[in-house]
Amino acid sequence: MAQPTELAPGVVLAAAPMLWDPNFRRSVILLCEHSDEGSFGLILNRPLPFQSQELDEMLHGQSPDLMFGGPVQPTSLHFLHDEADSVPGAAPVAEGVFWGGDFDLIQRLASTASLSDLAIRFYLGYAGWGPGQLSGEVSGNDWILSVASRELVFSTDPDDIWARVLTELGGHFALMANFPSDPRLN
Repeated sequence: MAQPTELAPGVVLAAAPMLWDPNFRRSVILLCEHSDEGSFGLILNRPLPFQSQELDEMLHGQSPDLMFGGPVQPTSLHFLHDEADSVPGAAPVAEGVFWGGDFDLIQRLASTASLSDLAIRFYLGYAGWGPGQLSGEVSGNDWILSVASRELVFSTDPDDIWARVLTELGGHFALMANFPSDPRLN
């Protein structure tokens, strides 16, 4: 798999093994927005250990899995889906992956069909960077860049995403996939 050389929507950021920040340790982030004004992404591999009663009510009793999207605005709700044609206002992020759109429509879909039949994931909070901040972190080797795919976002077990991204990059990155989470215990 070829590594992207520039930050843009659809780029995946895999935390380098030595990134110790507890918010991002071994995280994989889908970059949804990147400009001179800053960057916005959602952590793909942090399921939350609880359900949201409020979200459950908004989605007519369906209890979708809820993910930790990042430490910024932890009560804001975001969603990724593959329904570009039927969800107006959705922003394309990668092939077959769209961010946001008409939440009222998602609620209507939930009232007539099972959300488990849709490729959709919900996130509380997001990862955000100010102007130039993410570029500096990438230059400092905090993040390993890869390319998003629909399968990675919706079909991969969140516990496996970090290792999968590194393994698919091959070479020395594949070796990093087996790096112990705490080398002192090795």
